[in-house]
Amino acid sequence: MTTVENREMRLGTIIGWDGSAKELIKQSAYDDRRDGKKGNGCGKGCGSGCKLCEIASPLNQETMCSNAIVQCQIGNLTDCVLITHAPIGCDGETPKFNLTMHMGLARRGKPQQNTLNMSTNLQEKDMVFGASEKLRAAIRLAKERYNPKAIFIAMACATAIIGEDIDSVAEELEPEVGVPVIPLHCEGFRSKHWSTGFDVSFHGVLRQIVEKHPVKKQKDLINIVALWGTDWFTDLLKPLGLRVNYLLDNASFEEIRQASEAVATTTFCETLGGYMGAALEERFGIPQVDAPQPYGIKGTDAWLRAIAKIVGKEKEAEAFIESEHKRIEPKLKKFREYFKGKYGMVLTGSAYAHGLITVLNELGIKNEGALVFHHDPVYDGAGKNQDTLKELVETYGDIPNYTVSKTRAFQLPQLLKRSKTDFLIIRHPGLASVAGHLGVPTFALGDEHIPVGYDGIIRVGEILVGVLARTKFNQALQRHVRLPYNDWWFAQNDPFVLSNDEHVFDEIEERLKNA
Repeated sequence: MTTVENREMRLGTIIGWDGSAKELIKQSAYDDRRDGKKGNGCGKGCGSGCKLCEIASPLNQETMCSNAIVQCQIGNLTDCVLITHAPIGCDGETPKFNLTMHMGLARRGKPQQNTLNMSTNLQEKDMVFGASEKLRAAIRLAKERYNPKAIFIAMACATAIIGEDIDSVAEELEPEVGVPVIPLHCEGFRSKHWSTGFDVSFHGVLRQIVEKHPVKKQKDLINIVALWGTDWFTDLLKPLGLRVNYLLDNASFEEIRQASEAVATTTFCETLGGYMGAALEERFGIPQVDAPQPYGIKGTDAWLRAIAKIVGKEKEAEAFIESEHKRIEPKLKKFREYFKGKYGMVLTGSAYAHGLITVLNELGIKNEGALVFHHDPVYDGAGKNQDTLKELVETYGDIPNYTVSKTRAFQLPQLLKRSKTDFLIIRHPGLASVAGHLGVPTFALGDEHIPVGYDGIIRVGEILVGVLARTKFNQALQRHVRLPYNDWWFAQNDPFVLSNDEHVFDEIEERLKNA
């Protein structure tokens, strides 16, 4: 099928939850709930097979959609065209994704180029009478203008509402243009969380680009499912004699095609890479590395050993691990002394957050709270080491205030009020400015690979020393800049009060009347 099942259906993804990390692990015991065992789950009598209960928010300031994720994934391929079949507004983030592509290419040492993105620019008459002819014209123009190795068609809310049949158009035009024409069903309202957009992107390339019947195996090639981060994986895997094949951002058609020829697949984030890794293992026999993510000393050790076992390089791995421990120990010791008594908080995507918290713990930094943008009770591939939250808690202990919420900036005052923290690490920079106005120094993590591996611990430590040096600046900012929330909201302690208190909107309405 051309469509991929939504994460909330396939994995039980939720976007609203509040409690301790240990309690979320208990409630996420999917197998126990499915089998109807007692003592697990939400405790609300849902019965066997119930989904994890989530907090439904009546207010959302902003979010991303699956279409936007497809634009930043498929739209950043180097020799393929992405046609967004939509009104021009759906391409509003193209300049940002173009900038991101330039940064990613620079980090990987590849030649600079712009994104190969097009829009069918639907008008009112197209919404009434249909726009299939416009799509056909765009496909032909893409072939003429760019001569790409593949052409992708991204669905959007508007084209889904009017029932545009992108599958039939793709099938019809593919023989004419002579390259794969790949439909992507990624309309914004398809899924409540944008991570489904990653799965849509991977599903498309797996169906129509990845070599179905590889005639050879490249025994020194390993797939890394990643975003735009700097290529630190090459140095990390060179002692095992492995070459890195990055998927998908900044990849070429050939790099994607050869994914089925690799010796294994791994990722910097199980949330991002799970679907691709599981599909390559299931369909092509490419083993997905079943190990903790490569963050912190313990996680990186286990990750390297798991890869070494697959490629038969256990001796080389042990020698490398021993030498790396000795190399970073003096710096690590100094950082642990510097960060003694410090608290940090991470606000990023789920599995990536778990990796970052691991690094903070290795630096001796404590955690009372965390915010992740969604939570998957189960994972694609279902490896025993893929439950990254359970691995985190079992290794480093519970996180008392563990919140699942979707980039809702208005909740930051309450999150910061109840958890002691000296700084924040934020992946999505829109939240960083809000945190800065609340007086908290923030590390806006733009390069996703900074924390990876042994050197990643040192890189994060060096950056955080600089971040903590800005504490007085943020305190001054808090005194002189006011966020657009009233005193009543700042006085609240529960970030989900709008959802948890059934009378709260009556109270707000009464306050407005008396204002």
